[in-house]
Formats: sequence, C-alpha cells, structure tokens
Amino acid sequence: MTRRRWIADEVSGDTAALTGEHALHLSRVLRAKVNQEFDIATGEAVRRGTITSISETRVEFALGEEQRLPEAPQLTLVLAIFKFDRLEWAIEKCTELGVARIVPVVAHRTDAHLTNAAEKRRERWQRLALQASEQSRRAGAPEIAAPVKLKDFCGAGVPSAVVPASFRQGVKIVLSENENEKRLRDVLNSGTPQVTLAVGPEGGWTADELYFFRDAGWIAASLGDTILRAETAAIVATAIALDAIR
Repeated sequence: MTRRRWIADEVSGDTAALTGEHALHLSRVLRAKVNQEFDIATGEAVRRGTITSISETRVEFALGEEQRLPEAPQLTLVLAIFKFDRLEWAIEKCTELGVARIVPVVAHRTDAHLTNAAEKRRERWQRLALQASEQSRRAGAPEIAAPVKLKDFCGAGVPSAVVPASFRQGVKIVLSENENEKRLRDVLNSGTPQVTLAVGPEGGWTADELYFFRDAGWIAASLGDTILRAETAAIVATAIALDAIR
C-alpha cells in the first residue's frame, strides 16, 4: 500500500515534525496514531517516518530508511499574473505535474489591482503549492518567487536576489500565439538540464514584450492553432515540456 507523503516543517537528524495546520490535519482529520507510518520529505531525501508523538499542534516522527528518487527535471514556469482564482488553479496543477519553480511576473496586460495585491498573495500561493506537492507525492514543493516586473526578470545586470544566475541558463521559451513555425515540443530535447517557460496573461504578451523576450535570447513557440486561456496554456505547456525533457 502506498504511504501518504508529507513535507516536514522541521528536521533534525533522524527526527522530523509537522506543525500548525499540517499537524492539525493529520491528527484531527486523518486521525493518525502513534506508530503509524508515512513518507516524510526532509528537503534532501524522502524517508519512512513513524509517529512518536501527536497533538493538534505538533506531530513528531522517527525517521527510518531513505527512498531512492528519480532526479527531478528543472522546469521554471514564468507566469504572468492574471485573475487570482485562475492563476491559483494553474499554480496547483503545474505543481502536481512537477514544475520546479514558479515566478509570477507583472506584464503589460496585468491589471493594476492584481499587481498591487500579488505580493500579499505569495504566502497563499506557496501554501497551495505545498498542499499540491504532498497530494502528488513530490519530494518538495516548488518555490514561488516574489512577484517581479517582466523586464526585471529578463533584463541583464539585475541582482541575483531578483533573478538568480542559475535561471539565466538552459533553454528559455516564451509561448506566443503569433508564432506560426515552431511548436513547443519542436524546441525541446530529451535530457535538457534546465528549461524556463514563459506563459502570458489574458490577452497574451504585447508585441513590445515579445520583442523584449527575443532580444534577451528567448525562443518563441506556440501550443498550436487554438487560443487557450492563460491557465490552460500554463498547464498544457508544463505537461508537454516535462514530458519532453524527462
């Protein structure tokens, strides 16, 4: 029987703990008991965890054998900010599929009120990603980066706190409904170590933004002839990219 997986809130040597809402859900909703076993992701590995103590605020585990895990593909999703309910759907589903990092960006067509509220939503988005990661048995949750302006993300010379140097490497692809020659799958290769994929807002990227992407070395590609909603495009593109590079 497959054991449920949890991402530990605290890890120390051969012990781990879930706290807060994590502990409350495990103790009250799932009615877990001492000596019950789960898989515990520690940030470095996934280990078998046996409950040693349990309360509504804290569940502690003794950690046992480590599981072998396949190497996770490094797909960064640059996601233009759009309506929050649809954006959160995309974050949840792309996390389940296996995206490594999500960068919310402010695009020209991002509504001003969404831009102003985005930073306050980041904690909620990270929590949604954590829940989706546990549901899909991932070894860890993707990082949800702080919202950033598109030019700050793509531009040269920005501080590494805004755009880590590692995310300037690998293949960088921007989805464009105006691209008629290259499909997303055509520009991806199996074994590509790192891919960054940019998905625009409702209404798509502007012509100036697409020019900026091209000037920064991004490859434009499309998902086909149909026009998809932003959240649908993000999910479909993530699935295609992960399947191609695994």
